[in-house]
Amino acid sequence: GRKVRREIIQHPGAAAILGFDENGKVILVKQHRFPHGYILEIPAGTLEKREKPINCAYREIIEETGYEAKKMTKLISYFPSVGYNKEEIHIFVASGLKRKFELELDNDEFITVVKMDIKKLIGMIKTGKIIDSKTICAVMVYAAKKKLL
Repeated sequence: GRKVRREIIQHPGAAAILGFDENGKVILVKQHRFPHGYILEIPAGTLEKREKPINCAYREIIEETGYEAKKMTKLISYFPSVGYNKEEIHIFVASGLKRKFELELDNDEFITVVKMDIKKLIGMIKTGKIIDSKTICAVMVYAAKKKLL
């Protein structure tokens, strides 16, 4: 064999949440993502040191949306940037969401909460209006499992 030098980005991983409110609407966030501008995506965040993905999911849904989840169920985990990055995103489905808190945004976060019907969201993915990979993965895996496609 031959030797190859590679640079790998270390990443602690992340949790992302496909959450549904009491009316069955998906809770999304619209936020600025350099260099793409404002995009629509599911709430997500980086795992803190020694934090379990499910605990990160409970924390992030509150921080980014003000909604508290009654239950989190693991949907899928995947590696969004294989080849140069060790990031693994753990996606959960949140149910029993209730608005509990005002948004607790970081200084670099500009977030608007958006509620949407899952079928409309699937349509936006199919037409290329949703460009975020974790959102596409979460919605399409969920839709396939629920036979919505």
